Amino acid sequence: MPSVELSPQQEADPREAVTLLQRDLRSSPAGLSGREAARRLVQYGPNELPRTRSMHWLADLAGQFSHPLALLLWLAAALAALEGTVVLAVAIVAVIMLNALLAFAQQHRAEQAVAALAGYLPEQATVLRDGRDSVIPSSQLVPGDVVLIAEGERISADARLLDGSIEVDLSELTGESLPVTRSAQLVDTTGPILQARDLVFSGSTCTQGAARAMVFATGPHTELGRIAALTRRTRRDVSPLEHQVKRVAWLIGAIAVGIGLLFLPIGTFAAGMPLSDAANFAIGLLVANVPEGLLPTITLALAVGVRELARMGAVVKQLSAVETLGSTSVICTDKTGTLTRNVLTPVSLWTLHGETDFGNRAAATTALDAAVGACLWRCSTASIDPDDVGRGDPTEVALLTATRRLGVAIGTDRESSRRALYAFDPALRMMSTVDATDGELWLHTKGAPEEIIERCVSILDADCAEHPLDPALRRAAAAASEGYASSGHRVIAAARHRLDHDPGDRAQLEQRLCLLGVVAMIDPPRPEAAGAVEACRSAGIHIIMITGDHPGTARTIATQVGIADEDTPVMTGEQLDTMPEAELDRLVSGNRNLVFARTSPEAKLRIADAVRATGHVVAMTGDGVNDAPALRHSDIGVAMGRSGTDVAREAAVMVLTDDNFATIVAAVSAGRRVYANVRKFILYIFAHAIPEIVPFLIFALSGGAVPLPLTVLQILVIDLGTETLPALALGREPAEPGVMNQPPRRKHSGIITGRLLARAWGLLGTSSAILVTAGFFAVLLHAGWRPGADVTAASPLHEVYLQATTMSFLGIVACQIGTAFAARTDRVSLRTVGLFSNRLLLWGIGFELLVAAAVCLIPGLDTVFGTSLPPAWALGLLPILPITVWGVDETYRAAQRRSATRAAQHRPARHHPR
Repeated sequence: MPSVELSPQQEADPREAVTLLQRDLRSSPAGLSGREAARRLVQYGPNELPRTRSMHWLADLAGQFSHPLALLLWLAAALAALEGTVVLAVAIVAVIMLNALLAFAQQHRAEQAVAALAGYLPEQATVLRDGRDSVIPSSQLVPGDVVLIAEGERISADARLLDGSIEVDLSELTGESLPVTRSAQLVDTTGPILQARDLVFSGSTCTQGAARAMVFATGPHTELGRIAALTRRTRRDVSPLEHQVKRVAWLIGAIAVGIGLLFLPIGTFAAGMPLSDAANFAIGLLVANVPEGLLPTITLALAVGVRELARMGAVVKQLSAVETLGSTSVICTDKTGTLTRNVLTPVSLWTLHGETDFGNRAAATTALDAAVGACLWRCSTASIDPDDVGRGDPTEVALLTATRRLGVAIGTDRESSRRALYAFDPALRMMSTVDATDGELWLHTKGAPEEIIERCVSILDADCAEHPLDPALRRAAAAASEGYASSGHRVIAAARHRLDHDPGDRAQLEQRLCLLGVVAMIDPPRPEAAGAVEACRSAGIHIIMITGDHPGTARTIATQVGIADEDTPVMTGEQLDTMPEAELDRLVSGNRNLVFARTSPEAKLRIADAVRATGHVVAMTGDGVNDAPALRHSDIGVAMGRSGTDVAREAAVMVLTDDNFATIVAAVSAGRRVYANVRKFILYIFAHAIPEIVPFLIFALSGGAVPLPLTVLQILVIDLGTETLPALALGREPAEPGVMNQPPRRKHSGIITGRLLARAWGLLGTSSAILVTAGFFAVLLHAGWRPGADVTAASPLHEVYLQATTMSFLGIVACQIGTAFAARTDRVSLRTVGLFSNRLLLWGIGFELLVAAAVCLIPGLDTVFGTSLPPAWALGLLPILPITVWGVDETYRAAQRRSATRAAQHRPARHHPR
């Protein structure tokens, strides 16, 4: 086929006759060859919209200079400038700049990490290439391609329907909220192009039906490429965790300013301090209270969590979702493909002739078998290629496998002889096609046995003769279906009806059917599902299984994986529809697992509402178009990456690339670990505020009789030089043992709790402050210093004073090491997690020691930061400090564990209902 030299928008009129459109596009209903498609891809370019450069980075960068922590530092710099300490003012401004750039870089990396996850979920399209169905990235579509459109798929190019009828959501293009019908038989040659009933457009979504269409425009030549959607702006989602930290930052700022305002007059008037000394005190207090690396460290921890979840098979599209995962208390899960393998195998067929075992059968022996197989093939949108690779819904692929085992040849005229397709309706739980075969018009139907049998008035015997479906035969068919379902099989009934008129209203067509038979298929549970369910039970997470399958099938699978036992209620869709809201709230709020069977996707939304109304954080799984509202309305919408539709994946916050329930549980565990690690480095950073503030309090309360034990520049070195890398390393801490043995945290619980502050300020901070202050006074007193003695540059004690402040500086660094090891665990002992299990922390501590040594030993730096190496005997005391700080906290945690053990021994045994 020669290369096309046309512009699809200029030369090909999509509303001209189909034969003329095919001529202009130099294509045919059989599609393009692979070689021709490759040439057109070079000519027209990829099927992508041009990307506009965003200026959000300027606003994000500016925001780093105006958040509460930065404002505190700006205030400190202004005070230093007014007081005349220019070097200090410049140093603080440099800290603001450095911290802003660091925070911006971490945020930018986090956003890039989330954006890069799109590579895990490339949009795809099914096209006819070289006469075969092929799944390709939608970016490789070219004008002239013939695409196969199925329910739930996003349409990736502008195209003209060749056959079939579908419903399309055009809301992204037209703003219309209701789907519209598009059919190859509905030809429009006038009016707005978006209203043409035989055209579909890029950016829209097929909500029902199936069709074939020929692409006439791609990329910027599509209607989507011509509208203002190109300039849409999106705002970055701010994690609730970041909101909490900002609120705490304002609180810290208020405390710092309040303490400064309080002690400024006390130091100036009561203690008789010079105004310059009082100003130094206020500046030091502000700087000491600012945890400069807090926000970038949190952003990085969340970004790392997103990457790790992606490696597990859980693609998270928002940073905030990592935090929410940690508090998930209820998981509403599908059955098929999530708890089971989603690999259906036909095992048995019941007809009026008897029962057929597919495992012992190679070919059909009766006309009835052939009739069943023909119905299953006709009433399907799936296909099996010559290499035995199935494409389409797993249930339909399994039914095509059953057709083959019944000895029915799968032909190539299915679509050409199809007159209408009524896609599977979750509410009706059935689908139908109208087909022209042998000069007659037939309705072929399949679906849930109870729905099909109810609509049947006759049944086919072994000679393909129809018999009235009397009550006895109806009971026999229902009993066969119930027997299969109760043993865990998926059951599908097949029926047909000869029509004497063209397709019309679906409700009228799907009546007075003739029952052909009932097919049983098996979809075994995933081997890892039971362990994941047990992990949920240990973690205090309840599981609600929601499926459209038969109650017997639902109970069997739920029992096999550990969700259900003999006391677990199995509610049906009919029971749910008549259940008052208050009763549903009581049902889902109980401390037990639940199973809902024969429910529609719309019921998921009601269940999600009820679970959230009772105060739970709910993760909801889904894969279909109708699942989108429930996915959006839950706290964590989880879509299936393999079997899910584009609509579901777009509505969800998290996408499972393996469709595996165990991956959800692993993601919850990872979310808990990330949240715990955020608390660990907050604990680590907050603990150092006390030893940094206490020296200034001693200076102020002594009225200057005790010189400043620590300078502001030394505090800046601690907060930005020695503290940052260990804090980042704590964000990568492995999960603490027992992370999934604790109940979920409350939905609105704060990241910074009273217990955390008591441990940070009251235990670790106070211990460090005592040790640091003791080291400072030890150096001074050993050299003969007495309160009130002159330590200025002209005094003989000045060098001793420099050694003492350096001892304070090194003492805080040493205590940081002890705090870092103490912060690694919240309750268990350090021995449980291993002293050397976090190698990043060891590297961070090594860097911390190098920075401290450089400040003290490198000529020039010691002058800038006012350091002088303490005596050898003082340096020998430093290794004792981290051991002491860690030991105090280890003793506290040991006491906490003993108290928890005693409480558990006196607490009634906890019941774990299923």
